[in-house]
Formats: sequence, C-alpha cells, structure tokens
Amino acid sequence: MTASDSSSSAIGRTDRSSLDLLEAGLLPPLPAALIGGRDLDLLEPLRLVGGGELPETGAAVVDRQELAAGLATANAAYGHPAATTLAQRLADPETRVVVTGQQPGLLGGPLYTLSKAVAAALWAERLEEAGTPAVALFWVATEDHDFREVSRAVFLAPGGPRTFTLGEDPEPLLPVGMRSLGEEVASVLNDLREAMPGERFAEWVETLGRWYRPEARFGEAFCRLLAHLLGERCPLLVDAMLPAVKAAERPWLEQLVAKRHEVDRALAEINNRIEGRGYQLQVKPQPGASPLFLLHSRARRRIEWMAEDRMVLRGCHDVDEPVSWLETTIEENPGVVSPGVQARPLIQDAILGTSLQVLGPGELSYMPQVAPLYDLLGVRAPAIALRPQILVLEDHQWEKLDGTGLGLGQLLSSKLDLDRLLSAGAGEDLLAPVRSQLEGPMSELREAALEIDPGLQGPWEKTQGQMERALGVFEAKISAAAARRDEVTRQRVEKLRNLCRPLGSPQERVVSTSQFPGKYGDSFAAALFEQLRLDGGNLQVISP
Repeated sequence: MTASDSSSSAIGRTDRSSLDLLEAGLLPPLPAALIGGRDLDLLEPLRLVGGGELPETGAAVVDRQELAAGLATANAAYGHPAATTLAQRLADPETRVVVTGQQPGLLGGPLYTLSKAVAAALWAERLEEAGTPAVALFWVATEDHDFREVSRAVFLAPGGPRTFTLGEDPEPLLPVGMRSLGEEVASVLNDLREAMPGERFAEWVETLGRWYRPEARFGEAFCRLLAHLLGERCPLLVDAMLPAVKAAERPWLEQLVAKRHEVDRALAEINNRIEGRGYQLQVKPQPGASPLFLLHSRARRRIEWMAEDRMVLRGCHDVDEPVSWLETTIEENPGVVSPGVQARPLIQDAILGTSLQVLGPGELSYMPQVAPLYDLLGVRAPAIALRPQILVLEDHQWEKLDGTGLGLGQLLSSKLDLDRLLSAGAGEDLLAPVRSQLEGPMSELREAALEIDPGLQGPWEKTQGQMERALGVFEAKISAAAARRDEVTRQRVEKLRNLCRPLGSPQERVVSTSQFPGKYGDSFAAALFEQLRLDGGNLQVISP
C-alpha cells in the first residue's frame, strides 16, 4: 500500500525489512525535501549521496600525521584492537575519511549512536572494496555541555520502559569531557541489575561496571564500550578534547575569529534563503552570537561580538576583552575554545580532510546553515549521507504484528491514526456518511445566504469550519471507543507500539545501546554489520 491508498491503510503495509520514511511522512520537512531531490542548492557546496553511490572526492589536502599519532595512543588506551592500523591509514594522505559522531551518552547513548558507528565503518569498507583506501572515524563530542542528554539511559524492562539517570546537573555548562561519572553511576548499575532479568544481562552489567566507574570520565567510558562492542571494525574514536585534536583546530578557530563579519553575513544570507523556501531554521539565529564557545571558570560560554573589535561571554560579566585577546588565547591554549553546532562540522572536516559525513535527520536539518562556511574558509566540502535508521524486532514480534492485520507504517503512525485504523477494522467509520449527507444542504444554505447578502460568505465559512472541527473531535472519540472495544487486539497493538515507540519516540532514539548486547550478547553487533544497508531513506528492521 502507499500513501495514496484508502484511509484505512493510508500509511501503508510494509515488508519485513524496511519502511519508506519519505512515503510514511517520518522525516522532518527539510531532510524530506533533500532526500526527495528538492532544494539541494541549499546544501551547496556539500553533496548529498544515497546508499547506492560512492562519494567522489580526491585525496586529503591536510597533514594528519600528528593527529593520527595522538589518536593511535588514545585508541590503544580504549582497548581498540585496530588502533595502530587505523591510525596509520589515517596518516596516509591518500586515505579517504568517513566520519560520524555523537555525544558520549551514558552506557553508550541511544541505539542510533551504535548504528551510526556501524554505518560509518560500512561506508569505509565499501570504499575499500571499490579500490579506494578509507578509514572510518567517530567524533566523540566531549566538548558539549548538555548534561541531561548524556546522563540518562532508557531500558525496556519487563514492566515497560525504565529511565536510569545520574541525577541533577551538578555543574551546568561544564563540558561533558571534563566530568566524572560520580558515585551515582554505581546506583544506576545496581538498579539496572535488579530491573533486567537473566544471567546474561547480569554478566553484561558487570562488564559495564569495568568502564562505568565513579572516577571514570564520560568520554573514556563511552569509547571503551564502543571499542568493546565493535572490535576491529570499530571506527577510530576521536575525543573532541584530545590535545592533538585541539592543536589541529587552532588555525581554523583563528580563521573563524578573523573572518567573523563575513561569517555573520554568510549565515544571515543562508538563513534567509532557507526561510524563504518555507522551512524553519534548525539553529535559531542569535544577534551578535559567534559560532564559538570559551571555557571560563569551568563553564563553556558562548562568545558574543561587541561593536567592531570587542567580545564578551554570554551570562558572564568577568570577560569583556578586545578580539585580539581571544586570538592570543587560541594561539596559546586552543583547548579552551570550542566550536558550536554551526562550526563543528566545518572544523571537523578541515582537520580530517573528510570525504563523507554520515548524519542523522536532525543534523541534516541544520547542514544547510553550515554549508556556506566551507567556501568562505577554504575547506573542501565533503559528501554527506543520511544515516540508516533502525528498529529491532524479533521474529515472534513480527508474527504478533502480522496477527493484528496492521503494517509497520501503521503501527508507527500517530495515536489518532492508529485509533482510526483499528476502529475502521471494526466497521465503525460512522461519520463518513454523515459528512456526505451534510455537503448538499450546506451548499444549498451557502447559495441561499449569498443571494440575500454576499457578505455572508465569511460567516458561512466560519460555521462550516466549526462544524468540521466538532465532527473531528467527535470522530476521535468514536475511534478511541471502537478501538478499545476489542481489548485483546488493542492490548497487543499497544504492546507492540510501545516496543517500537517507547515513551512516544522512535525506539532507536530512546532505548540504550546497552539494552541489546545485554539481551543478545555479541551476536547483536554482528547482526548490525550483517543486516544494515547504507540507505537512509528507509527504516530498517534488524532481527537480532
């Protein structure tokens, strides 16, 4: 079925392998347009590639020798079994770089973090198979300071989704890479052990405890976990706060400062173009705000430009300096200056000589707001690809879905759409004939009213709209009541929906990476490598 089919199946049945996200309306507006081949000029000079293409880029134009050496040492410390080999490959200027990344979330972050890493590795392997030397890298965003995003993990416990958290943010604005996990991590692991049944999961929690210790840093624990899960096929892990990384960033940070006025104009121009096409901006413009942050008194604060040659820090009265002070700071200590979301991809690609970025839908939404800076700063623009999106379902869960008569697209639809589908199956589409019967009398009423006074067109339209809204509200109540009538089917559908959309969001964006090796063991990572296709336009079902 397709989106043009009858209302009872408008979202469409799917096969057992994937769901077309574009057809199902499950992509944000701008990524949907780009994947559909529209408004691609907003991305220039970046180039969007699909799963059937290879990025066409030449050899690296940057010297990665010192960076590669630093990454070799760091990755060996994480227990990465291929640290030396991958670092040597990175140091070779002929090697193409495939990069993706994410914040170092608690216990590995949400599932899509792991699938991103696997996708980057698969892209690099595809290039290698085509005769092009390539290496995959994973940018670990330790400079970010969103504690809430990295300090919680959700697991599908027997009683439903359970959230485990490290508590309140003890030090707002402190970068994640400078934080220790704290004593709360021991409580998280104890609670997790009690919540998740089975000997295999208990052993997995013990394994997690080797890396997630109170004294361990977020980035360190995350990298050790990822290296363990993916082994030799794990991308080379790039801690954004690593000294070798910050040293490589220095000249590009300096350029962002020196060309601050050109940067502001370029960003304002692209923002106007995006909004002119009818899209909302993913990154809201902030007057005077630079795309850079400064670490000051253990707080990462936005740098704001003042007048022609001065700068301040947002929310801080201690720093009001000439821009030359910032330039000296970058020269002497680049580690305290970090790029924000509109500069991070640029900086990353400048120091890595990136050939391909693998991005999520949210990241693809803001890449047009980054794109003009590549030409402005003279950075080679890479190709970009939408990451594969996944859903983990076991065979018996597929059988239960088949038994409901619904397709995967229908199961993932809105709650109201799902109620309508269930009620339509019970023969409860009561309002369709009523609407049909009202069309004639309402049309006759309009004609008669307009003969009396043409000015009654507006009041008639208002009355028509009020009737439609009232019928819509009543229709929703009928649909919900009819769907509840068959409680067995209803409960089965609700259970499956909660599995696919726990807490109301897609499974891969909610459920912890650590859920799956805890349940399936080492075979889960192998299943990802075996089953994942480099196609970002479809939701792919992984059978563990």
